[in-house]
Amino acid sequence: MKPLLPLLALLAATASAPSCAADWARLELSRQGSQWQVLVRNLAAGPVEVQVQADGLEDLAADPPLPQRRVLAAGTGEVLTILVATGPAPRHRLRLLAVPGPPHAQARDVVYSLPVEESAFRLGQGFHGGFSHDDPANRYAVDLEVAEGTAVLAARGGVVMEAVGGFREGGADPGLADRANLVRVLHEDGSMALYAHLREGGVAVRPGQQVHLGQVLGYTGNTGFSSGPHLHFAVQVNTGMRLESVPFRMIGPDGLLPLGR
Repeated sequence: MKPLLPLLALLAATASAPSCAADWARLELSRQGSQWQVLVRNLAAGPVEVQVQADGLEDLAADPPLPQRRVLAAGTGEVLTILVATGPAPRHRLRLLAVPGPPHAQARDVVYSLPVEESAFRLGQGFHGGFSHDDPANRYAVDLEVAEGTAVLAARGGVVMEAVGGFREGGADPGLADRANLVRVLHEDGSMALYAHLREGGVAVRPGQQVHLGQVLGYTGNTGFSSGPHLHFAVQVNTGMRLESVPFRMIGPDGLLPLGR
């Protein structure tokens, strides 16, 4: 009887606002005799860059060797490597990393529209905000303070890549950072707009849906790592297995908003 291969895959969180690698991709093993195909499947409604690496291989060889990296189109899967038993007790620890968006996208210099009604907001944290805008994925983000339930409007057209609306809890606890409801829209240049902290059940679009400028995406709330009702907006790009925010311009009722540098 051939030895069974224990499955232990670690899904590493992406360096992003509320999401995790498990939301973007799934690692699957399929046995064929003394070999196991390592397949990664893209679960998102847009391109995802994935990497499989081995934290440990015992009585196993990977062909081709790990790590292996690919860009997977929406809804597709690919075998990245094959594990071959080389001894009597094959074991492994595989790690799957996943980052949304095409790698090395160049965000166009676009003036984004205000994603809430002009009369309904107060400008909160801007770029490099000290409370929560201190990581690469959120360094260039803006918080628009609004009443809960305010309509969130698409600041630029694109395709909904992610829509999460099932979380309820929110507060000034960093441990809640991955429990914010959000919408992520993929733009034609490969950049992505993040609209976060929507209320429970406050998402009005679905993954894969084409949205146009000014369309209602959802409704504001206070879910996740949040000190009060507001909309967190950022433009992000995948710089190569790393999600980073980029500076952007946004128009308000009195001209460009003073977001910082």
